[in-house]
Amino acid sequence: MKKTDLEKNKGLKIANSLKLAAAGRGGMPGGAARPDRREQRRLDQEQGLVPFACKLDGTLVKRLQALAVDHPGGMTGLLNELLTGALPPEPGQG
Repeated sequence: MKKTDLEKNKGLKIANSLKLAAAGRGGMPGGAARPDRREQRRLDQEQGLVPFACKLDGTLVKRLQALAVDHPGGMTGLLNELLTGALPPEPGQG
């Protein structure tokens, strides 16, 4: 292996470790650990949350992401609020 290849690999390792550190791998700010996927799925089910995937226009997604940054419920809370306000009331409720 050439010296330049070794240096390139070192740089990639450093960049990767910085990315992982910036993402807060293994924990959240304040010391609270993030639940793993299985635990998160269980917590979501307890709250009655159901995954729902759809395809949206890219500009709409960017607008939603910008609004979700400041929303206390994040993207899920923002979409719940917007959809609840846009849908007609259920029959028998109001």
